[in-house]
Amino acid sequence: MNYLRNCWYAAIWSDDLQPGHITARTLLDEPLVFYRDAQGAPVAMEDMCPHRLAPLRLGKLLPNGHLQCGYHGLEFEASGQCVKNPHGQGRIPAKCRVKTYTLVEKHTMVWIWMGTATPDESLIPEFSYLDAASGHDVGRRDTLAMDANYRGIVDNLMDLSHAAYLHDGLLGNEDTAWAEIEVRQDGPYVYVQRDMHNVRPPKLRDLLFKRDGAPVNMWQTIRWSAPGAVLNDVGTYAVGSDRSNFSGQLGCHILTPETATTTHYFTAAARQGPIGAAPEEGDEAFKAQIAEMRRYAFKEQDDPMLKAQQDNIQRHPHVRPVLLDIDVGPVRCQRILDGLLAEEAAAAGTETH
Repeated sequence: MNYLRNCWYAAIWSDDLQPGHITARTLLDEPLVFYRDAQGAPVAMEDMCPHRLAPLRLGKLLPNGHLQCGYHGLEFEASGQCVKNPHGQGRIPAKCRVKTYTLVEKHTMVWIWMGTATPDESLIPEFSYLDAASGHDVGRRDTLAMDANYRGIVDNLMDLSHAAYLHDGLLGNEDTAWAEIEVRQDGPYVYVQRDMHNVRPPKLRDLLFKRDGAPVNMWQTIRWSAPGAVLNDVGTYAVGSDRSNFSGQLGCHILTPETATTTHYFTAAARQGPIGAAPEEGDEAFKAQIAEMRRYAFKEQDDPMLKAQQDNIQRHPHVRPVLLDIDVGPVRCQRILDGLLAEEAAAAGTETH
């Protein structure tokens, strides 16, 4: 699989990287270990000791912040350099070091740079609603293991018309299949706007609005940036009312490839809007209910369909899919990503020669 390298990928939610614990995770087909050093800073290393290539995930963290290999006890500091060899004269060969990666904590997420270019923090996609200072009451920060390639999930997210059928009754219904669609680009971001008027509200939208089942107007504005960072802005408001009197959600769908056929899916939502019959912000039971409904839609409905679709694509590699009007947004994103991959490959070839 050809991955874009000189960019930021979400690696793990900050709260999931607890001091004193080693977390193993494969990103872009590379097994890695994550932990916090003695000062609490996040560290990412290749999951392989240079001595006998034993997995470092089977080692342990020492009080001094060193990662100790569980096979022969070699110790490595956060830079990846071996700093202790407990055997013989204690000689440490020059090549006895582990590959490490640049990490940045931002928007309650640990981001990783796996390319060769100088990491640029300004390229981390904007998800400030996740920050405590944003004032948003963010629900469960979830991580889903998806059995599908991340590019297929991007296509799925950038065409939300599928919710009318795949998520019928939960996130969409027959009324929401048709929408006014606008696709636009602003800098690194591609937006797909869907507006629906005088439609029956799906369960989740009604739950967050007036809970009376009355027809509503709805919008969905979904934003993508390469390679797989998606922000969804949705809102519901009464027919004949001002659009500013709405209830909705902001939701992240941040996709990091695990392998060519599996993806780490990071998601979290926060309610937005001045009105609605939902419980007061801070109601943990209600937030958990909403998070569980979203998880069900993504893992139990999207994932099986995307996996089955992926199987067909692999089985019929020469078949080109038929495209519809609803595919303008997904196609735009894929073409941009293909262009970035080509540019990166060309730059790597120039550096090699």
